[in-house]
Amino acid sequence: MRKISVVALLVLLLVSPASMRAANLPDDSDTATPAANAAPAAPAKGKGEGGVPVGIGVRVSTLGIGGEVGVALTHRSNVRVGFNYFSYGDTFGKDGVTYKGSLDLRSVQATYDLFLVSSLHVSPGVLLYNGNQVSANASVPGGQSFTLNNVSYLSDAANPVAGTGKLTVYKAAPMLLVGFGNLVPRNGRHFSFSFDIGAAYQGPPRVALNLTGTACDPSGVFCRSISSDPSIQSNIVAEQAKLNKSASPYRFYPVVSFGVGYKF
Repeated sequence: MRKISVVALLVLLLVSPASMRAANLPDDSDTATPAANAAPAAPAKGKGEGGVPVGIGVRVSTLGIGGEVGVALTHRSNVRVGFNYFSYGDTFGKDGVTYKGSLDLRSVQATYDLFLVSSLHVSPGVLLYNGNQVSANASVPGGQSFTLNNVSYLSDAANPVAGTGKLTVYKAAPMLLVGFGNLVPRNGRHFSFSFDIGAAYQGPPRVALNLTGTACDPSGVFCRSISSDPSIQSNIVAEQAKLNKSASPYRFYPVVSFGVGYKF
């Protein structure tokens, strides 16, 4: 009986520690659950999050009728790029010469809008392409008098005076605008209205006047070809200088613009 008791005691001592260790070991399923629960779900991105705000618009200005695209750079600045187009024709007379003229406005512009307070902005920019010009066909009916540099002539009936005139400016021009409105609103709105005023420096306008035909003295007796007579050519050059002086204030071209836009 003593041998049986000793053997039973030894078996009990061997089995009990193993059972205790097994009871203390964590269950795999229990440890996996907290880890899975601890991983946060990735937040869903809102609609349009991370995109660059873009707006498009149309405008009417002293540069013509056109469109523009605006992109937000920072919370307080945009970049706009646009184009302008307009044509107008008219007939007018000066010093006995009839001009059938055409005003052509063609330009591409880029501006940087810096917002000072709310939608009040200052916008330095440039006319990347400035094709604005005035062109005209000139004519003096035969037998009609006209003047060049305050000198009177008579257009020859057999070969009346005709020609062309053109006013051009620099092909690129810096400009500065101030105004109200934001083509890319930051307040959740989609539609916007804008107003800008300023000027573009397009350089001194250059007038080119070319005349052909035959011009006579006021009596109609002494006639000579305009293209080959030095005195008439000298008076044409002097007339060009007068026209250039009259147009010189337009080296600063006034810009006034009204626009409406939509932000995507």
